[in-house]
Amino acid sequence: MTITVIDHPLAQSIITMLRDKRTGQIEFRKGLVRLGRLMGYEVAKSFPTRGVEVETPLGVRTRGVTMDMGDVVIIQILRAAMPMVEGLLKVFPMARMGVISAKRREETHERGSMEFEIEMNYVRIPRIQRDTTVMVVDPMLATGSTMIAALNTVREKGEPRRMILINAIGTKQAIDRVLGRYPQADIYLAAIDPEINENGYIIPGLGDAGDRAYGEA
Repeated sequence: MTITVIDHPLAQSIITMLRDKRTGQIEFRKGLVRLGRLMGYEVAKSFPTRGVEVETPLGVRTRGVTMDMGDVVIIQILRAAMPMVEGLLKVFPMARMGVISAKRREETHERGSMEFEIEMNYVRIPRIQRDTTVMVVDPMLATGSTMIAALNTVREKGEPRRMILINAIGTKQAIDRVLGRYPQADIYLAAIDPEINENGYIIPGLGDAGDRAYGEA
């Protein structure tokens, strides 16, 4: 289990732009794409490499490295994760794709509670094997309810070699909840915010990522 907060100046600049209420829909969506790609580079650093020898066009042999990414499955939580996944695919172009359409049932939520009932309308997850690395992507890790429900669904499909969670912003409460259920998970974030409000939204956060990227549903 690792928790990695990406403190790269570019990542922090993008997060600041995403937080700004003046950022429009197109720029917000493009920002999530850029952040997804940048976070993908950080995740890639955790994959194994091996030494190889190649011959250059000048006929000279030289040593280098190749990265062993193996079997990767990227699962996006619709609809907010779509731009981040677009960026991740620039780093992991051979990844297989899964989709989970999930939303909180706000009408069943008790104000101030971390627990949300999650409704899943559509689930499509490819075959998961023992050598598979699963990446679950959702911009906001607020209470952990959606992520735990998604990971429960993934586990029904198989036991992957690694589970990596990729989030723009999270809270300590959500991280603790998720790792309490899935201590083997690796979590990558660009920021950890201090609190959630009584309705389960991250403070200061950046608002509803799906609505800001694609318009209100």
